[in-house]
Amino acid sequence: MRLKEALEKKLTEEELSNLKTAYDMVGSIAIIEVPDELKSKEKIIAETLMTMQKNIKTVLKKAGQHEGEFRTQKLKFVAGKRTKETEAKENNVRIKLNVEKVYFSTRLSTERKRVSELVQEGESVLVMFSGCAPYVCVIAKNTEAGEVYGVEINPAGHEYGLENLKLNKITNAKLYCGDVREVVPKLKKKFNRILMPLPRSAEDFLDIALGAAKKGATVHFYDFEDEPDIQEKAIKKVEKACKTAKRPYKVLLWRKCGQYSPRKYRLVVDFKVL
Repeated sequence: MRLKEALEKKLTEEELSNLKTAYDMVGSIAIIEVPDELKSKEKIIAETLMTMQKNIKTVLKKAGQHEGEFRTQKLKFVAGKRTKETEAKENNVRIKLNVEKVYFSTRLSTERKRVSELVQEGESVLVMFSGCAPYVCVIAKNTEAGEVYGVEINPAGHEYGLENLKLNKITNAKLYCGDVREVVPKLKKKFNRILMPLPRSAEDFLDIALGAAKKGATVHFYDFEDEPDIQEKAIKKVEKACKTAKRPYKVLLWRKCGQYSPRKYRLVVDFKVL
């Protein structure tokens, strides 16, 4: 409500009723949503937000949804420093990225910490759809993992990932650019832990994950599901893939780790390949 209160003398009552007060923060960049009715007031809104939050140096607005093969989102500059590149800090690591060229969610920092705390000494970890390498960096920096591999199809995400390994002085990780369906089999490796942080279509790659999983490996499968019965829907996808691959499995847990829309959630299913 603070943003709405700060704008009380700058916007009409009708404009205030249309104001979207929620925004995303990535490093020093704030990403806001501006309804068409408030397009003429977007600069006032952005500058007010920067006045309230001194750590915000740039304000961008959403100009489209996350879409395409790389899950990126069009963003329009509104106020502050004219840039779309920033550095986010979380879980003892620094993540540099261009917020328009690379998919990255600060809202998953808690989930990245949760998974990293499960990693055991000497584990071989595979991060599919690794983006600019936030999961790779958090795991490699904060655990005793033996090796961490990341595979990302977006060339921009891959390049930022390489830069982030250097930025965090990480030496026990390797990144590959390409489609996981093509890259992972060529690695000719089996892994103790596999992460699949691509909620919209990760189910299409469960066969690749199962093919790369050691006996006893843990897989973290992310999914988007509409209510009701989101748990059952996600677990059925795991069950179907494991049955096809003839790999017995055991579900360890499932949990919500974000909300996409009023009745649609991001969730994760952790399961062990027996």
